[in-house]
Amino acid sequence: MPMKFRAHDTFFIRKGWLSKGMRCVFNNPVVFISRDENPMDVLGLGANMVKALRYWLQAVGLTEEPPRGRRMQQFTRLGEIIYQHDTYIEELGTLCLLQYCLASQEDEATAWYFFFNEFSMSEFSREDFVSALQKYIKMRDNETDYAIRSLNEDFQCIINTYLPRYKSNPTKVSPENNIDCPFGELGLVDILNRRKKTYKKSVPASEMLNPYVILAVIVKNADGRREISLNELLTAPKNIGKVYNLDSITMLDVLYRIEKLGLIKINRTAGLDVITIQEELDFYDCVERFYASIDEQGQENER
Repeated sequence: MPMKFRAHDTFFIRKGWLSKGMRCVFNNPVVFISRDENPMDVLGLGANMVKALRYWLQAVGLTEEPPRGRRMQQFTRLGEIIYQHDTYIEELGTLCLLQYCLASQEDEATAWYFFFNEFSMSEFSREDFVSALQKYIKMRDNETDYAIRSLNEDFQCIINTYLPRYKSNPTKVSPENNIDCPFGELGLVDILNRRKKTYKKSVPASEMLNPYVILAVIVKNADGRREISLNELLTAPKNIGKVYNLDSITMLDVLYRIEKLGLIKINRTAGLDVITIQEELDFYDCVERFYASIDEQGQENER
């Protein structure tokens, strides 16, 4: 499958976009291609933004389209669960699930996949990233030329996705600005030097990472295995260490919280350094448990 760049048309995800897109797809699966109703009127967005939203809904794993025939949108299984439990995408755990999907899209969101899974620099400039991405592209596909402008615009879109704009331009943008991308709440990218336009990958606070969500990603990557090494969790592409920028201390902190729930056992004796999954769970079981835990918490707060 060919790699994809600049499919967002330079528009990063705005607050409210994904929930609005999901509601519209729920009401009308052909909303993006309808001839009866103008998609721009229904969604309240310009033509290029409509195109970008259609792409983003798929890139973050909420919807999918058939590869051929009528390109109507339908919810993925994850999309169905999220629409049922967190329609307005208000939970940080929901954003973490979408981050996992986005950072795992090797073909549909190649620059995002590369940034989190293959790009080893923790401090970087645009030039650093684009140069490394070009090498990665050549390694995967030596025959197709991708415009340097598209790669530059992907980099800027990544920065706009994870870095609230008041941080990069504090004199012109207020912290209350609602144009920012909700993924900025994950704390995965920060500014290093504003004048030099250099950035750094940031390690999120462990309490921001819900244990059920982290277990969902672990189980998905384990693919039926019950025992996984800590090194694999930390360094393997698409696993928790890579998609969430974790260091070993933060990762262990989250793993101990999962162990307290009785869902994994951590074994660090005799140089083993492995976890053992204690129950037969799949990705969606863990996601459902996450939302059940949120519901329980809400009920306790109401008492």
